[in-house]
Amino acid sequence: MRISLGPVLYYWDADRLRAFYRGLAGDSAVDTFYLGETVCSRRRGISPEEWVDLGRELAAAGHEVVLSTLTLVEARSEAGVIRRLCDNGEFLVEANDFTAVEVAREHGIPFVAGPALNLYHGRSVRIIKNAGAVRWVPPVELSREALERLLDELHELGLMDELETEVFAFGRMPLAYSARCFTARHYDRPKDQCGFVCLDHPEGLTVRTRNGEPFLVINGIQSQSYEYMNLLPAVAELQEMGVSRLRLSPRPAGMKTVIDAFRAAADGDTSVELTEPALEMQCDGYWHGEAGRVRSAALGGMEAE
Repeated sequence: MRISLGPVLYYWDADRLRAFYRGLAGDSAVDTFYLGETVCSRRRGISPEEWVDLGRELAAAGHEVVLSTLTLVEARSEAGVIRRLCDNGEFLVEANDFTAVEVAREHGIPFVAGPALNLYHGRSVRIIKNAGAVRWVPPVELSREALERLLDELHELGLMDELETEVFAFGRMPLAYSARCFTARHYDRPKDQCGFVCLDHPEGLTVRTRNGEPFLVINGIQSQSYEYMNLLPAVAELQEMGVSRLRLSPRPAGMKTVIDAFRAAADGDTSVELTEPALEMQCDGYWHGEAGRVRSAALGGMEAE
């Protein structure tokens, strides 16, 4: 089972991004790096060409590199960036919007089908496979039972040996996207004159209920879970089901610990645990068919506080 580091979902400046990736370059625990901006086209700290250059550095250090595309495409200029990424000539592309799927299909380019494509049954996955997908990432809210049924469908369709399955296993879960920028609105700024306030929130901006309870995180146009999905206790199950990759979503600190824990679990260590982020900020509810923010007994509790 391989370990993938998903794209950074937050707005970090160029120096921070480069330091983050260079700090992990050559780490044998990470098989694949996904690079690129998936949330907001205004986040241009690193240009598409610079992402490719960084990808070359990581590839030279022995890693697979995938260039990730925007999840919500609203303008021709954004579609143009996707075309440039698809035409990079060196790396796989992760399609997070059907604009990227169509560009890849037209050019005969293999791609990774990202979690935002919302593939919920085998026939949909087959369509994406026929368009050129070589790997797919199920939606983050699929339960164990739902994923197992879907993988059984892929077996019946003869696709399991032709298509890798990568499961989102750690991180704040992307839940929804909007044309409106939630962070800019929080600061009473227009979306196109936001002042790049997302830079002030390297792990998103917490939304609280009227009772002061942390509930969600807003990250530009994206809303996320406040708790961190942690499927570490389910790694052995995922392997048995035929899942070939685990996706870990980057956070500003502590990623080396997360990576090493999942690498150990993938190698058969059933005793490994994650203590950072704190237990009360971990969840696995979706996996068990419950509300997403629920924390099961497998993580040392029954539900998030």
